[in-house]
Amino acid sequence: MKLLLTGAFKYTDEQIEYIKSLDNEIVYVQDERVPIDFDVSDIEGVICNGLFLFNPIEKFKSLRYIQLTSAGFDRVPLDYIREHDIEIHNAKGVYSIPMAEFAVCGVLELYKQSRFFFDNQKEHKWEKHRGLLELAGKRVCIVGAGNIGTEVAKRFRAFDAVVIGVDLYPAKNECFDDVFPLDALDAELSKADVVILTLPLTDDNVGFFDKKKFELMKDSAIFVNIARGKLVNEQDLTKALDAKLVFGAVLDVFEEEPLSTDSCLWDMKNVIVTPHNSFIGENNSDRLFETITNNLK
Repeated sequence: MKLLLTGAFKYTDEQIEYIKSLDNEIVYVQDERVPIDFDVSDIEGVICNGLFLFNPIEKFKSLRYIQLTSAGFDRVPLDYIREHDIEIHNAKGVYSIPMAEFAVCGVLELYKQSRFFFDNQKEHKWEKHRGLLELAGKRVCIVGAGNIGTEVAKRFRAFDAVVIGVDLYPAKNECFDDVFPLDALDAELSKADVVILTLPLTDDNVGFFDKKKFELMKDSAIFVNIARGKLVNEQDLTKALDAKLVFGAVLDVFEEEPLSTDSCLWDMKNVIVTPHNSFIGENNSDRLFETITNNLK
């Protein structure tokens, strides 16, 4: 098929040739954020990330295949895609391992007071901290028991934590101690020591985690968001942290990105802020290219 590739993935020359060998004609656009200035009506397939945020999908009149380089579907017009029977794939499983490792790292940073020791090291200051916590035996609630949630569960169980999944479509999963339907979330929030959000973003769950959810949580709990920022009412989260309704937060995603320099989240000692970076890992490219080519085949 006639296939449009974008700079959302950095291909080697060998990878381009391999895609061609699968009986594809290649058209390449480096920056998908720039409106395309040539006729795309004969393009049958695209491999992209945010292409359709900047280029109307309606111009791709022959389109029948989309491969996303992202795990989420929130940057494409899904209603149009379904109406026109366009086959679509995401990067399922590509980023799950580094994201899961990031979640563990963030929780341990707060439990083991890494910031305290880092600051003391800068000052060459020898001072013990008697308030370090253990992950073993803690109850971890993972909201979203899909591919990312499963990788997160594997790692927390390795620390002898009790791992509970909550999902819209609960299914038996040996990586979790139990998986409950979404209507059990409120009850689980009240019992969890760590709450990790891995849900996909949809029109129906914007602001899903709000004041009521945070009020249900233990004041010793840690909230982790490695999903999408818009799943959380950031103002409610900020107030909950400020009021010490929750112990701390590990935040890699935000309602608006980049996070405003004026946000008080930057300066909260019980908050870890990273710039939508949790998905980065040195093996992503290999996993993504394998996903791309397997789906093309």
